[in-house]
Amino acid sequence: MTDQPSRREFVGVVAAAAALAALPGLPRPAWAMPARRRVAFAAKPFDLHRVRLLPGIFRDDVEVNRRYMMALDPDRLLHSFRITAGLPSTAEPYYGWEAPNNELRGHFVGHYLSGCALLAAQLGDGAVKARGALMVAELAACQAASGYLSAFPVELVDRLKARRGVWAPFYTIHKILAGMLDCHALSGNAQALEVARGIGRWTRDWVAPVDDVSMQRILNTEFGGMGESLRQLSVVTGDASFLDVAHRFDHERVLAPLAEGRDALKGVHANTTIPKIIAAARLYEINGDQRSHDIANYFWHEITSKRCFATGGSSSGEGWPSEAGMLAKELAPDTEESCVTYNMLKLTRQLFSWTADPTMADYYERALFNGMLGTQHPADGEKIYYTPLQSGYWRMFGTPDHGFWCCHGSGVESHSKFGDSIYFHDDDGVYVNLFVASELDWADKGVTMVQDTTFPTSDTTRITVRMAKPTRLKLRLRIPYWVAGAPTAKVNGKRIATTPAPSSYLVIDRVWRDGDHVELTLPMALHVHPMPDDPTLQAVMYGPLVLAGKLAPEPTRAGPTPPRMSPDFTVPPLPVAAIVAPSIDVTSWVKPVRGKMLEFTTVGQANNFAMAPFHAVFDERYVVYWKVGRAG
Repeated sequence: MTDQPSRREFVGVVAAAAALAALPGLPRPAWAMPARRRVAFAAKPFDLHRVRLLPGIFRDDVEVNRRYMMALDPDRLLHSFRITAGLPSTAEPYYGWEAPNNELRGHFVGHYLSGCALLAAQLGDGAVKARGALMVAELAACQAASGYLSAFPVELVDRLKARRGVWAPFYTIHKILAGMLDCHALSGNAQALEVARGIGRWTRDWVAPVDDVSMQRILNTEFGGMGESLRQLSVVTGDASFLDVAHRFDHERVLAPLAEGRDALKGVHANTTIPKIIAAARLYEINGDQRSHDIANYFWHEITSKRCFATGGSSSGEGWPSEAGMLAKELAPDTEESCVTYNMLKLTRQLFSWTADPTMADYYERALFNGMLGTQHPADGEKIYYTPLQSGYWRMFGTPDHGFWCCHGSGVESHSKFGDSIYFHDDDGVYVNLFVASELDWADKGVTMVQDTTFPTSDTTRITVRMAKPTRLKLRLRIPYWVAGAPTAKVNGKRIATTPAPSSYLVIDRVWRDGDHVELTLPMALHVHPMPDDPTLQAVMYGPLVLAGKLAPEPTRAGPTPPRMSPDFTVPPLPVAAIVAPSIDVTSWVKPVRGKMLEFTTVGQANNFAMAPFHAVFDERYVVYWKVGRAG
């Protein structure tokens, strides 16, 4: 998302209506069709309350985010909401995209609500939960004045209806609605649900007089995940009218080509699009609509196979400027908008539950480590907008009181919930998708699992099972795509005689007793991830980790100026000479540093560079994609 109010995207007409029969007994709107089938989920994620992160890089990251979030002043966050509602406020507002003259003000507060709910659930933190409840109560007071809740006056939304210039009012309204739904679902906050219901009613009244053709034109302007959240609101409240409202946010000119299995995404704004696909996926989950399934399934495979960098991130200049599979010329200072990765992780988590496809878990791991983990500065919790992939640039973070970009908001969510996709389950057992130090409490089965690992500094993870009585379970351990050689697994110290293939699950089906443990070793090795349209342009990986070459400290910004979203384009990147390799094997020009875990270096070059996991490279220029040529 840029800070310009215009959007370049498709306009179109409404196609076939969605169905409702998955909510039996509710009145059906006139446009509803019978549901084709109920959805049978292959795997379900565990409630975030049931997974506790143990000491390690992810727990450290969450704690940094907690300190950042709790240091923010609620009165400053609420200032524009109170002014809009006609309530007094003497607080100094925050600036950047939360400034009183910014048309997107209030969006960060919606993310902040979600972040509080997620963080309280992830950590079991009463203080964070109380902060979320305070924000809900104060926003409810703002809503009570007129039934309208936003940090900007309703005039901005009316400008949207009149098709006069405006940024993205429904984008902000969606964030507040989603935040309230999260506070209700994760913190049990009944008041949050009432506020969400009020937002839904206000939206229903706003769209009611708008004809379908006009509404489709309105959808040219970014509106976040209104469709997804309205569908969730309908499920939670039992009010079928919200499904009808959600349908009004189905942008058919984007959805129709995808339903046909056609990539018409060139020139489309990336993060505007993905929430529309998440909304379609949500409709499929509600009523089994096959068209919505096909849209989401095709889109995910198209993006992850043809429009993603080695990091799992996508977009350049916030969009997809090229045809599918043409990425070599897209490397820039403004590649890989963080919100895009945030939403792709959400969509991947959703789709994995449909099929339990291990390739989806492979992608999730790659995007999590390389596209998300490094988007928060470990010193102060400030967040990043872009992750530049053009060589010689660096990561740019927000500064205190400024920033509050879209990616700043999605960042407080992302760094609050790292436990949400480690484990999934079906009736028979558990899927272990991520190798993260954590503890799972499967209360329904009376089973606790403790995963003890320092991955990725170690290639081994150990899972210990605790239970009151022997229980038969299938323990499914993901064997990643990147595994080098044969993985090994031991149950209570005895090796299992099996050799599972990469991108599969090792299934251990047995009666488990208290104290049983499994040790899984997944050998890692250096390998390359080349550009699909230029195999000489290569990112180097070790296991799931993208490695970055360290070039030099980043330029120092003079004075306490507000941050830019990306490195100043007028500051030239450092040039990086092409690699001269004696063979196509990456180990001919990259070697591990003896005695140093996860440290590497180029070798045999005129100038050699130290290399480290990309997610851990801060405050310096770097190179991710190397131009590699054969010697001679």
